[in-house]
Amino acid sequence: MGLTNASTGAGVLSHCGLHIEKETEQDKVIALAGNPNVGKSTVFNGLTGMNQHTGNWPGKTVANAQGKYQHHGTNYIMVDIPGTYSLIANSAEEEVARDFICFGGADAVVVVADATCLERNLNLVLQTMEITEHVILCVNLLDEAKKKKIKINLKELSEQLGIPVVGMSARSGKGFQELMDTIEALTQTKEIPSPLRIRYSDEMENAISLIEPDVDKVLQGAVNSRWVALQLLDNDDSLLSSMKNYLGFNLLEREEIVEKVTQAKEALANVGIPQEEFRDEVVIRIVRTCEEISRETVRFEEEKYAERDRQIDRILTSKITGIPIMLAMLFGIFWITISGANVPSAFLSKALFSLEQPLVNLFVWLSAPDWLRGIVVDGVFRTLAWVISVMLPPMAIFFPLFTLLEDSGYLPRIAFNLDHFFCKAQAHGKQALTMCMGFGCNACGVIGCRIIDSPRERLIAILTNNFVPCNGRFPTLIAIITMFFAGAIGGAFESVVSTLILTAVIVLGVFMTLMISRLLSKTILKGLPSSFNLELPPYRRPQIGKVIVRSIFDRTLFVLGRAIVVAAPAGLVIWVLANITVGEMSILAHCAAFLDPFARLMGLDGYILMAFILGFPANEIVVPILIMSYMATGTLTELENLSELRNLLVANGWTWLTAVCSMLFCLMHWPCGTTCLTISKETQSLKWTFASFAIPTVTGIALCMFVAGTVRLFGLV
Repeated sequence: MGLTNASTGAGVLSHCGLHIEKETEQDKVIALAGNPNVGKSTVFNGLTGMNQHTGNWPGKTVANAQGKYQHHGTNYIMVDIPGTYSLIANSAEEEVARDFICFGGADAVVVVADATCLERNLNLVLQTMEITEHVILCVNLLDEAKKKKIKINLKELSEQLGIPVVGMSARSGKGFQELMDTIEALTQTKEIPSPLRIRYSDEMENAISLIEPDVDKVLQGAVNSRWVALQLLDNDDSLLSSMKNYLGFNLLEREEIVEKVTQAKEALANVGIPQEEFRDEVVIRIVRTCEEISRETVRFEEEKYAERDRQIDRILTSKITGIPIMLAMLFGIFWITISGANVPSAFLSKALFSLEQPLVNLFVWLSAPDWLRGIVVDGVFRTLAWVISVMLPPMAIFFPLFTLLEDSGYLPRIAFNLDHFFCKAQAHGKQALTMCMGFGCNACGVIGCRIIDSPRERLIAILTNNFVPCNGRFPTLIAIITMFFAGAIGGAFESVVSTLILTAVIVLGVFMTLMISRLLSKTILKGLPSSFNLELPPYRRPQIGKVIVRSIFDRTLFVLGRAIVVAAPAGLVIWVLANITVGEMSILAHCAAFLDPFARLMGLDGYILMAFILGFPANEIVVPILIMSYMATGTLTELENLSELRNLLVANGWTWLTAVCSMLFCLMHWPCGTTCLTISKETQSLKWTFASFAIPTVTGIALCMFVAGTVRLFGLV
């Protein structure tokens, strides 16, 4: 049973913005928490199946996933809160996770942990137990732990923590029934669990005891008063803000509480625990508790249980071999994409364009006017057929390959290798991950910038994501490379040379990303790079079947659908411009003539620049617009092969310099319509949307002018 309109519409969220409404009083709300890369989403998907609802938390660009399953007649609403390492709120994700556990009204919190690194994961478990007593620890990836010869005494772990502990291997479907039974037992019983309470130093305990009674009088059980007292000593302003939003009051507006907090801080300072060291003392005690519990419950049969991963990491993350291997991986993915997309692309093109004549016959049968047939068939249909045939095959290859890298655990290693370069650019290391997402679709890359905590660094990542070419720009780049550079090689090496040049173009895009990021950090977005925990998850064997299905449905078809939505009206506009004449020339020709002087300075011509402008809705249609313009056909046209296209371009004045400048401008120009719309939604600002449009465009124009001017100055063309 899926979520009903009552539970997924406007009524889902109460006035506090976090409370999940229940269809019946018997429904139970379960929060699903955990570190990143522990299989939390696998557990969530395994429990809820297709009964899911996704969106954003109110006021946050942080994903909100809810789902439902039924167990023994009771409905359980699962809320997949953001993956986080800590509940000390330093980011939007940590703040949302903490706030939902505190104020979301969950009947229980299930914390998913990685069995292969349990000690590190216990940090979040202990912090959660300080907030609520209704906690279940789900130790996932037991199959991975078994391979590494790690044994965990789940019974002893449960006794040490004082909460239920369930072992799982979610990827293989093991442990779900036991988890459901445990959730049922915890939420249906009236017995109050007694989880482990972390014992801090005597001085800190005295300080907490001084504040807690007054806090408890105000909260009246709404939130754990001991934990809140701890946060008051830590000066956690974000918690006070959240309490104001969700409970309607600020504790520090009460004079008696302010007085007690001041006394407690002074007492701590007198015994050598000043304010700036308080959080360190808290973290140290939590970490030591994690170590003590792990020593009692986790046994490594082999001391070198992770030696294989470490040996691989010595190569993949080495300062000497890390970057070359990364480039080789990039080359391999592009070569497979370029080589593999040709046949299905040709097949799709033939199949789709074969439908054109039946459509024409239909309009003749309906006695429709020629202008209507021209708009629908020559304009909209031909544009959509080109976009689908050109865009779908490479995406269907690229996205699964990219997802395989992600699923195997290699993607965080890429971020690790590039972290140093982004820090030099005073940007965030996670920008490397969002940049990689941009290869498939810049709009997806922009959405991916949500993983960056700092608003300043998130903006830098958004503004520079367009410097890596998306899937829609690959056809134009590949066509130009093949016609003017690799085509002369011919034979089996043609695709290799094409891929090498394309890889070099990508490296240039990465270089420009770093340069512009540093420029932004020194000017309109000044600041220092923030630190973050980059976890290198264990290498795993990708689940190829699931990867293919997920990448096709979640990424390929999703991106293709958005491209189709913007390409259809673009086809109509292009047809109108090419078929309405003023004097003896079409509007398209007049526009190209107007742009020609400026375009010549960039090493282009008016028709090329006009093709990029009209390609704003979807980058895939730049080449067919250019063909249509040169041939003056009035409709989008596809030539039989690249040789014919090269002859057409050369006949219209193209040289190797025109090809180079066209590639540079293709790499660096405005984002497509879909990406601009996504940027507007993510930033909630027209100013930053315009900046994301202007920055790559100005950079591309300047670089093209520099290259064209230099070549002409030395008489090389």
